[in-house]
Amino acid sequence: MASNLVIVESPAKAKTIQKYLGSEFSVMSSYGHIRDLCDKGMAIDIENNFTPEYCVSKDKASLVKDLRKAAKAADKVWLASDEDREGEAIAWHLYESLELTDDRTERIVFNEITKTAILRAVENPRKINKELVDAQQARRVLDRLVGYELSPVLWKSIQRGLSAGRVQSVAVRLIVEKEREIELHLPTSSYKVSGIFTDGKISFKAEVGSNFKTKDDAEKFLTLCVKAKYGVESVEMKPGKRSPAAPFTTSTLQQEASRKLGFSVSQTMTLAQRLYEAGHITYMRTDSFNLSGDAMAGIAAHVNDQFGEKYHQSRKFTTKNKGAQEAHEAIRPTSFSKSTAGGDDGQKRLYDLIYKRTIASQMAEAQLENTTIKLQNLNAPDGQRFTARGQVIKFDGFIRVYQEGTDEESSSTDELDGQLPAVKVGETLTSNRITATERFTKHTPRYTEAALVKKLEELGIGRPSTYAPTISTIQKRNYVIKDSLEGNSREYNVLSATDDGLSAEIANENYGADKNKLFPTDIGCVVTDFLMEHYGLIMDYQFTAKAEASFDTVAKGEKKWQDSIGEFYGEFHPLIENAPENARASRLLGEEPGTKEPVYVKLARYGFVFQFGDGDEETKPRFKKLPHGIGYYAATLEMALRKEVLPRTVGEFKDLEVKANVGRYGPYVMWNQKFYSLTDDTPEEVSIENAIKVIEEKEASDANNTIAEFSEEPLIQVLKGRYGPYIKSGGKNYKIPKDKEAEELDRAACEELIAAGPTKKRAKRK
Repeated sequence: MASNLVIVESPAKAKTIQKYLGSEFSVMSSYGHIRDLCDKGMAIDIENNFTPEYCVSKDKASLVKDLRKAAKAADKVWLASDEDREGEAIAWHLYESLELTDDRTERIVFNEITKTAILRAVENPRKINKELVDAQQARRVLDRLVGYELSPVLWKSIQRGLSAGRVQSVAVRLIVEKEREIELHLPTSSYKVSGIFTDGKISFKAEVGSNFKTKDDAEKFLTLCVKAKYGVESVEMKPGKRSPAAPFTTSTLQQEASRKLGFSVSQTMTLAQRLYEAGHITYMRTDSFNLSGDAMAGIAAHVNDQFGEKYHQSRKFTTKNKGAQEAHEAIRPTSFSKSTAGGDDGQKRLYDLIYKRTIASQMAEAQLENTTIKLQNLNAPDGQRFTARGQVIKFDGFIRVYQEGTDEESSSTDELDGQLPAVKVGETLTSNRITATERFTKHTPRYTEAALVKKLEELGIGRPSTYAPTISTIQKRNYVIKDSLEGNSREYNVLSATDDGLSAEIANENYGADKNKLFPTDIGCVVTDFLMEHYGLIMDYQFTAKAEASFDTVAKGEKKWQDSIGEFYGEFHPLIENAPENARASRLLGEEPGTKEPVYVKLARYGFVFQFGDGDEETKPRFKKLPHGIGYYAATLEMALRKEVLPRTVGEFKDLEVKANVGRYGPYVMWNQKFYSLTDDTPEEVSIENAIKVIEEKEASDANNTIAEFSEEPLIQVLKGRYGPYIKSGGKNYKIPKDKEAEELDRAACEELIAAGPTKKRAKRK
């Protein structure tokens, strides 16, 4: 056994570090946390100054035994977990669980897994920073207190199995409020006027600065544009510049990877973790923009060598985040001579993003020339002006390497195109067409995962290590889903003025489409509304942010962690003690005729239901499931009082009965022993006309996919499939060899292929 035992968090990191330390060191992994608050009960002694009770997790028992044995055999134990609060807590739990002593234990930290950094850490060990440990303890204990006391309230008032959390509930509130803001948005239209102008050599686009509110206003303006000439009223040229973005922090990396690579927050962090453990990038959980002196020197050498000295500009960035740990570094490559790195395509793409962003942060500003031309309609000199804007790159600077993405879906990351002619004041231009296009106001955009992280960071809620787990939790709890909307079609007016006069046409556009955005579920909305009504303090953004700031003071040694917990708990716990006894999350829809009993919609064990009556000692309330596809907020008294029973007979089609029902895969109509999915209607409401339309569309689609059909028993079909033509018979599919033409197969040939080749077996699920 080596005389030195190094304990890290992950096996991948252990493998990399072992290469640098040699045979005198043995590197083992703790596989993350080895102990946590015990699962049984709250595991916090509130009366005894919030003393926590920790237990080694069952799946780590044998690992701890092996680590303890190795630690006893070693002369010295080096605790090498990550350098943030979470990592410091892991080191402390190892120290406690392995029964280590100060004289034989060292704590080492490093921001990157390179030979230089590892050897430097071994040469400069320290002891465990108990203040950082206490900050992590404060967060963990407070989260357990909130979850343990608040979740049972949800079980009693809404549904068993629900959970609430100090940060997760606030995150869900953000998404719920965003969706309701969108629902309240009423689009209004106005007319945007633009034209293509020319000096006879170069054509360019110019626009009227403000929109016209009505169609009549736009037409009046366009009337003046028929056969009009346009004079150049002014030409303004101003120098401009653009500066590069700062190196990545955890949140900005998540945002940019979402914009440019389409990665989810958890996917980004997983890939970054692998790059870090392989020694390619620095630690990926940070809120600092700092770059080390060595890093800045490495970037300077790279830029000077690749682009020349005029492209290099050394700069330091500062963060507005008060809780940022400025002693840490931003996320950067460990070697600037390595332009590509990573074990798979995802890692390589993320590394490329980090590499270019870091290099660009130390490059010169882009020098631009901004040109603005204003045009006057010579037919209407007092009317609104057309304005054209363009940019010319005089010196590309950092743009040569990298440009920051944007959350605006319609905008391009390249804002530097648009050539304008060299015109002079007083010069006359012409336009073949001036267009007024009807445009509608858009609602505020929904959150992407990365945009939600940005918002949480702005509010001071959460820290780099908590963003990804929070977003994963609210989706696992089914409070929020990541989904896409196809959008809807609508008409809009396009008015045009040419030398021939005015014309009008109606065009179509898709609106309301959304891709990979966060939507609240009905359960998420119900829980949010209930907590906002009865436990508003825990849902308050400032109150939650204040707790985070309090943890920061603990980390700095300015406050004891128990005092931090006491302040928060002192305000939170009375809410639980004074909670209304019979608070229930339900919506009163009205009264049931005849019985005059109240009718509610509420969340029961297996979903949303209508409840008839309040019940008492002698009678229980009656329940009825909501119609398929109808949610908590869409349910009405009329729906509750309907007497339809499924399956429901809708009518007849070609002398055969049509029935509607709900099955394993959703609502459907059944006709001629075949099933046809319903997408726009519920089985309770679908009309015979709509049912026939669904049947005919599906039959037509199937006919287009049918190459041949042999109707004798058993039925054999030759069909078009996603991966090519195939044979279907008896509910099974059979491959058609590549040397056979599907269109030329007869029944005998199909029977021969069925007999010769069994269907492809499905892979067993692991």
